[in-house]
Amino acid sequence: MNIERILSEMTLEEKASLCSGGDFWRTKALERFDIEPIMLSDGPHGMRKTNRNHCPTQMDEATAKAVCFPAACATASSFDKNLIEKMGKALGDGCQAEDIAVLLGPGINIKRTPLCGRNFEYFSEDPHLAANQAIGFIKGVQSKGVGTSVKHFACNNQETRRMAVSANVDERTLFEIYLTAFEEVVKNAKPWTIMASYNRLNGTYTTQSKFLLKDVLRDKWGYEGLVVSDWGAVDEREKCAVATLDLQMPSCFGKTDAILVQKVKSGELDEKYVDDCARRVLELYEKYKSNHIGGDYDRSEHHRLAREIASQCAVLLKNEDKLLPLDGKGRVAFVGAFAKTPRFQGGGSSHIDCTEVTSALDAVSEYAEVAFAPGFEAESEAPDETLISEAVELSRNSDVVVIFAGLPESFEFEGGDRKHMDMPACQNELIERIAEVNPNVAVVLHNGSPIMMPWRDKVKAILEMYLGGQAVGGAACDLLFGKENPSGKLAETFPLRHCDTPAYLNEFGVGDNVEYGEGVFVGYRWYDKRQMDVMYPFGFGLSYTQFEYSDISLSADEINDTDTLTVSLTVRNTGDCFGREAVQLYVSDPECSVSRPVKELFGYEKVALKPGESKKVFFKLGKRAFSYYNIDIHDWYVEDGRFDILIGSSSRDIRLTASVYVNSTTKIPVKFNINNIIGDVFSFDEGKKMLLDFILTTLEREGRISSKDLEGEIDPRLLCLFNDLSLRTTMDFIISDGITRETLTECLDRISDAANGLK
Repeated sequence: MNIERILSEMTLEEKASLCSGGDFWRTKALERFDIEPIMLSDGPHGMRKTNRNHCPTQMDEATAKAVCFPAACATASSFDKNLIEKMGKALGDGCQAEDIAVLLGPGINIKRTPLCGRNFEYFSEDPHLAANQAIGFIKGVQSKGVGTSVKHFACNNQETRRMAVSANVDERTLFEIYLTAFEEVVKNAKPWTIMASYNRLNGTYTTQSKFLLKDVLRDKWGYEGLVVSDWGAVDEREKCAVATLDLQMPSCFGKTDAILVQKVKSGELDEKYVDDCARRVLELYEKYKSNHIGGDYDRSEHHRLAREIASQCAVLLKNEDKLLPLDGKGRVAFVGAFAKTPRFQGGGSSHIDCTEVTSALDAVSEYAEVAFAPGFEAESEAPDETLISEAVELSRNSDVVVIFAGLPESFEFEGGDRKHMDMPACQNELIERIAEVNPNVAVVLHNGSPIMMPWRDKVKAILEMYLGGQAVGGAACDLLFGKENPSGKLAETFPLRHCDTPAYLNEFGVGDNVEYGEGVFVGYRWYDKRQMDVMYPFGFGLSYTQFEYSDISLSADEINDTDTLTVSLTVRNTGDCFGREAVQLYVSDPECSVSRPVKELFGYEKVALKPGESKKVFFKLGKRAFSYYNIDIHDWYVEDGRFDILIGSSSRDIRLTASVYVNSTTKIPVKFNINNIIGDVFSFDEGKKMLLDFILTTLEREGRISSKDLEGEIDPRLLCLFNDLSLRTTMDFIISDGITRETLTECLDRISDAANGLK
């Protein structure tokens, strides 16, 4: 396909037409050039292939059943990039079979608040974890010749007023927290498309933000693929073209195509912007045609894989007296509506019409006979005394009770944020009352984000399944009865109270503005910096076995910021059963001159070990592991100094520590001016000497002080007093004809040159 030849033969109207959808899910066809429509489909944890005649008052009905894999809230907790790549390959096979060109996912927005209604579609509160899980997903899908669409770029961290709100974020926070995952994905996975979000960023809609799409995404990061709008996110189409947003979705029925044509003909828009957008649409089409092979896939095998993945994502939060795993003997009761009808996916555009669903009641027959009581209705909040009493009576006469609880779908869905962090009252009361009559209670949770657990001290075991996909019931039973060993780790902090959370004071903003006042202190960065207790920390997760960490080693004691540091350690399974451990590496900068998190995740590896087996684990750290984003140079910067390498089983269970000294090869230019305080200049020893010499020699020359006055040291109390005065203010205090704005500026220029090594 000769794209440049086709572009040269296209009319302006044809090029503009190519840059918007043909219908709700497909691009436009141009028969004159044998260009067919290609389909983009909702994801990311399954295919949501829907009808082409979209009805604006109803959710589209799926035209093809698909396998629903665990949602991102669960897969992030696997801390396993290879596992997610395996899932991505399966999704790619499904997309090939259904003629889907681009799967719309993954979502990598940062979990700024636990109340975001779409958190179940996002990986983590941590950008490094979000980036690397997404890289695995993208590589898996795209290895099958199917594109991905990384979303939502950027700062779409709430559903409240998502099409109007402006996320107001300072530059450092933006690059360190909210853009980092996108940058890593763009550079290391090369997604076919990026999806621009609904919201505004610092006052400008992201779909028409030249700063975000052109200056950062394309010029700074080198992205060459297509940028597509979220559905209905476009405001002023000509501004979108200049910003390099290529494809408006869904169909605009020719309205904005005509605007592009009119703007070009009037001279208000350079035609090259339309050419560039059309070129990238053609490049996407060529990728699809070059990679499309069709075929079919084994739905039963994918269901089995979904069960395997779900079992490795689950997080064991509590296991008092080793209640789990169950031995299948005695009287076991399953309680809770979710045991029969599991909550396994979120509401909205990612909702999959599943090929099959396995509940815990379906799967438990593989292990034991159980009695069942529903206890509550899935979508109800008010307690039902009849249902609760029945469940309590069953529990009283059971040896072990497993309660399947969590959040109804009506609590977590696209388009709305949660109002609180509580489970429905009927479920909390059920758990409390069963715990009163039976000491052996395990709670299995189905939810897409953190919840309050007022009963957690009254039950012996808690197993967090998150939204584990259509095979979640089978995975839960595999874990409860010990066929699988829990190995998930929390990809987000579970706080003790909603009011403890970082964004609490400005969660969803006022009107159409939300201020990200917590800055870089999101998630565990916030709780660590404030030394706050939490319910369960980031990275936490128990196992049925135990792991020992030892022999940490660094490849060097001192490096430059251009070098790579290799970190190695040994992990040993000291228990009596097979298990997987997610080893986590954090970096701490205790000497930094700016406020930084106590520690930040910069590496993780999942290790599978038999009882008694040991393995070496290796990490490689480059400049970014030691950097913060410096707003003076608008880039990443490493300060000279000591950095601590922390190896842990969670963010608050650090097992090994080592230190390295890092030398910066980047020097930030210094430029002193009269608005600096005296202390700024005095912090530079030579600058202090030069400034004092200038002031004192000028005063001596004018006869205002004598050489005798210059003998001895200057009173340190006087220096302390003047330390925070601005340099221009000193001119008001010093009577001198020779110390003027001009002469002081000349002196500061000389000091700046000395600080920059230019003298």
